[in-house]
Amino acid sequence: METSNDGYIPVLIQLIVAGGFVAGTLWITHILGPNRKSAKKLETFECGIEPQGNARLPFSIKYFLTAILFVLFDVEVIFFYPWATNFREFGTQGFVSMGIFVSLFLLGFLYLRKKQAFKWE
Repeated sequence: METSNDGYIPVLIQLIVAGGFVAGTLWITHILGPNRKSAKKLETFECGIEPQGNARLPFSIKYFLTAILFVLFDVEVIFFYPWATNFREFGTQGFVSMGIFVSLFLLGFLYLRKKQAFKWE
């Protein structure tokens, strides 16, 4: 059986056109846009508030840990939606698979709770 890749040609053309549009737009705005730099223009701007201190101060690791935990548990919820909408089609095997999935995340949640990852100091 011979396969044909003719179905991918429109996708390839669309990718080339989209990439060309993005590159062309960036190039044209760089060429045509104003390029006037001054000390006032290069100064740090923070929504009208005078800048204070150094912007390079390190964040607490708790901030990053909270962000990662949010993403982790948010992804778990994303997997629930397709499962819930097709619950009857998956049958017993789908129920058991989701039960294993939820129990693994529950174990992770309990581990994080034991390590006091949710306590903010």
